[in-house]
Amino acid sequence: MHKPLFVIGTILGFLAVALGAFGAHGLKPHFIEEGHAWWETANRYHFYHTFAILLAGLVAQQYKLPVTAGYLFLAGVLLFSGSLYLMSLSHLLGISRSILGPITPLGGLCFLAGWACLLWWVVKTKF
Repeated sequence: MHKPLFVIGTILGFLAVALGAFGAHGLKPHFIEEGHAWWETANRYHFYHTFAILLAGLVAQQYKLPVTAGYLFLAGVLLFSGSLYLMSLSHLLGISRSILGPITPLGGLCFLAGWACLLWWVVKTKF
């Protein structure tokens, strides 16, 4: 087990629940039309990759690739979900969506790279 990834995963899990509830209840009246969908997408990917980080932490006993995957998933949550969370509130925060939009695919690439690392580790590891 890789304790730092477990700590990160549990914090992200807490935040995913809190942000999901906040978006569904506290922010819903403040979203522009597509803002709610962006928030839900951000939260869904946030949750999925929280579990992926916990999985990576669980299997990362002595292997580097799962640890790398876990940190790529973290970067994906920050870039992909973070940019979508901010885009959802851009009109309230005064942030230009044109600045945030290009960040989202970078987070998606981090997610893909994390899954590729796990795949590579599974293929190369003898269980």
